[in-house]
Parts: sequence; C-alpha cells; structure tokens
Amino acid sequence: MKFYDCATAPSPRRARMVIAEKRIDVETIEIDLRSGQQFSEDFRTVNPGCTVPALLTDDGESLCENASIVRYLEALYPDPPLLGTSPIEQARVAEWVWRAEFDGLISVMEVLRNTSKAMKDRALPGPDPVPQIPELAERGMMRGQRFFKTLDTRLSDTPWLAGDAFSFADITAFVFVEFAAWVKMIPGDELEALAKWRDACKARPSGQV
Repeated sequence: MKFYDCATAPSPRRARMVIAEKRIDVETIEIDLRSGQQFSEDFRTVNPGCTVPALLTDDGESLCENASIVRYLEALYPDPPLLGTSPIEQARVAEWVWRAEFDGLISVMEVLRNTSKAMKDRALPGPDPVPQIPELAERGMMRGQRFFKTLDTRLSDTPWLAGDAFSFADITAFVFVEFAAWVKMIPGDELEALAKWRDACKARPSGQV
C-alpha cells in the first residue's frame, strides 16, 4: 500500500492516526499542498479530486476519502477496532464522526479557507477556483465554539465519544480541536471534560502523529 499524506493538513492526519493506532507498516508519500503538488499530473492519476489523504491499495485501487480508508483498514486490520464492535457502538461511532465533521472540521475550514491569503480563490478543495466569502468565516468561528461545548457535554458523561472505547469518532473530533488553534479557535477553560479527553488522546500511540 501507498499512503499519500500532508503533514500540515488536518484531513490526512485522521488517516495517519488510524494507521498509527493499528500499527500498520505502509509506504508514505508526502504531497506538498503549499506548492500545489496535489494538482500534478502524477497525483491526479491517484486522485483526480486533487485532495489528500489517498490510499493506493496493493490491488491498485485508489481510496480518496477518510471514510473509505478507515473502513478498508478496519477490515484488513480489525485489532484494535476503531469503528465499534456492537451494533450500538458502531452506530455511536458513525453518529459522532458525522457530528465532528459537520459541526467541527467544516467550521474550521470555513474560517481558514475564507480568510487565508494563501487560499484566495480556493475557498473549496479541488482544482476549480472558488472565491472566498468572509461572512462564512464569521459563522464558522461561532459554529466551532458551539461544538466545543457539545463535545464537553458528551465527554462529561463518557470517557470517549462513542462510549467506553477509543474510536474513529475521537480521532475525527481530536483533529478538529487541534487544528482549530490554527485559526485561533480555542476552547474555553471551563470545558474541563474536553480538556481531559484531549490529554488522553494525546497520550495514545496516534496522539503525536
């Protein structure tokens, strides 16, 4: 397998954390997003959408989304499980992955892509130019703070988002919380359960990748 990564981007970090948790030995190829390497002809043959992460399987299949990458790796390397084992665990993982993506990661990307000078005319991922909308950045900042509180409420009742076991839901939310600092979106000191969970995520095998 070949894993196409970018060390500074949040989306490939999610897949990188899955690989670290499962202790998979995989060839990693760094894609320099700042220089536009994702738009090169070579990378377009792997992912025509020009985004990372991407995983090229031993069979030559390209998986170009975190959702497909984690499902593929879970099937090949079921231990430790990251998508839940019981029906309710699997449902909770799916629920909190969706919430972390929709209310968390998207809020950070709304701020970053609509304020960064380096992303002028790149307000959405992919090869097509899209203009920035500053009002979306304002909404994203408010949306992210609201989701910090949602996480804290959930984590006041359970050690991990899907229940008693660390899962892909925690990976997704952790990446959001960490990356939010890049746009100066910081959780309040009163969110103690969130802070405790964040420290526990950092202490795991994948916490520093």
